[in-house]
Amino acid sequence: MSDPMRPPVSHHHPQTASLRSDPSRPRASLRTAVVWEVLQDALDRRVKATGRQALDVLDTGGGSGNFAVPLARLGHHVTVVDPSPNALFALERRAAEADVADRVQGVQGDAHGLFDVVERGRYDVVLCHGVLEYVDDPAEGLRNAVAALRSEGVLSLLAAGLGGAVLARALAGHFKEAKQALEDPEGRWGQGDPVPRRFTTEQLTALVEGAGLRVGAVHGVRVFADLVPGVLVDTEPGALEALLKLEEAAAELPAFHSVATQLHVLGETRATAEA
Repeated sequence: MSDPMRPPVSHHHPQTASLRSDPSRPRASLRTAVVWEVLQDALDRRVKATGRQALDVLDTGGGSGNFAVPLARLGHHVTVVDPSPNALFALERRAAEADVADRVQGVQGDAHGLFDVVERGRYDVVLCHGVLEYVDDPAEGLRNAVAALRSEGVLSLLAAGLGGAVLARALAGHFKEAKQALEDPEGRWGQGDPVPRRFTTEQLTALVEGAGLRVGAVHGVRVFADLVPGVLVDTEPGALEALLKLEEAAAELPAFHSVATQLHVLGETRATAEA
């Protein structure tokens, strides 16, 4: 369960503001704003606790650096592990263009062979975004991610939500596929489904706790964003900002987690939770 004593997500971080204000990336703003709010609050707490302005961050499956490069801009040192050489090449180029190449390192690898390429217990923060859907054994993949944390550290876990896929298929008129996703053990709606696995909140929090972490917070991501016509967001004055505020308000409410396209879980090592 989320900690009722944890302060609510704040809305003042400069990086989140930049995501909101980029008119060329409205959909990107909607997809990442809630995660950025939660993650940056966690980073702020770790900076304060450690007394270090630059944290060591591991981004498993970080691809071309959607999170890694902005984190490096904030001054943190980020290691990205990804199986795709093309994604790592794009990461290198992107980091150079952002003038943060000295703070971003890309290495080829995956969650199951994580310690072939990085050290155990070295990182203050580990991102595991869009990984558990694709690995053969989600529990093992998550245990590896957690083992990369220092004794005091934070995990940011983002994965596909079952309810959002069911709702999306139903609203598109694909009722048989919606029912199949609802009943399928992996949450898939058919052979053409590009996502191998989806999760409920209960499944994700159980995985986090099973890996030895305390669940600090749970948020629904893209509760409404994928259901709203793009033309409305792109052309209606004030629509993007209003939708962002609605997403933020709904993200913390458990009632909306069951229909979110993605679920975000913030996990903390026991030492961090007790500090």
